[in-house]
Amino acid sequence: MRVRGSCHCGKIAYTASVDPDRVTICHCTDCQKLSGSAYRVTVPAAAESFALLSGTPTLYVKTADSGAKRVHAFCGNCGSPMYAHAADAPIKTYGLRIGGIDQRHQLSPRTQKWCHSALDWSEDISELPRSDRE
Repeated sequence: MRVRGSCHCGKIAYTASVDPDRVTICHCTDCQKLSGSAYRVTVPAAAESFALLSGTPTLYVKTADSGAKRVHAFCGNCGSPMYAHAADAPIKTYGLRIGGIDQRHQLSPRTQKWCHSALDWSEDISELPRSDRE
């Protein structure tokens, strides 16, 4: 599936090909902190399918508990997280952040990881009161 993504302010835009069956929720504490949310939703895109259309993201290199380094790309203007990739090897895959993808409604998570770090309340919010707008 071909997707197009951008940051909130529109300065950075990209296109890539993704497999909708590979959308993942990550509950690790790094994803919680870096997303400012209870978890992060991503989909991988092969490096050869990814192309920046505009802008230059700001890069932040994070060292995981395993010692692996990941490059996190975000918009230096609006702060939107865009993608991540391995830092210590040639880029093979970009982990695209679902929130910035125009076709995000077609990309439902298929799996979850790092569930031992999941916030208890994040597992089921179906009973919370809802509002269509605020």
